[in-house]
Amino acid sequence: MRCPRCGHNDTRVVDSRLIRDGNTIRRRRACEACEGRFTTYEHAELQLPTVIKSDGRKEPWDGDKILRGLKRACQKRPVTREQQRAIVTGIERDLAEALIPEITSKDIGERVMAALQPIDGVAWVRFASVYLSFQDIHAFIRAVEQHAEASSHSTSRDEEGA
Repeated sequence: MRCPRCGHNDTRVVDSRLIRDGNTIRRRRACEACEGRFTTYEHAELQLPTVIKSDGRKEPWDGDKILRGLKRACQKRPVTREQQRAIVTGIERDLAEALIPEITSKDIGERVMAALQPIDGVAWVRFASVYLSFQDIHAFIRAVEQHAEASSHSTSRDEEGA
């Protein structure tokens, strides 16, 4: 690994630690020439599908784009950054395991909504309002009512099992 300070090619690993659910390794390195220290991150590259947008364009997978949408939807809500990252990581893991070459942006949005719904209803509504592009207030109200109905069914099932 090349030293970012002096450009020397010989560096040694001083410390290694697993981070982010064990999917990433953080390495502290030291340069043999200038003795400068720096950090690198190593993670396995997943084979993720190409995204087919609603207008037919194709884009490479970008998990950060999904994370930005989640951050907006979860702003001032009790949904942690770790929960948001876990949603993206879970979707990426599922897609990598499925080995599908392409996925529609609609399917991605549905996966995000399904993962967000049990975590926080308000964040779900915020995400859905952007993702579903409601044409009028009535369509928005129907979606909120469906969400409330689905939430009450899962809550009553949880209480019956307790």
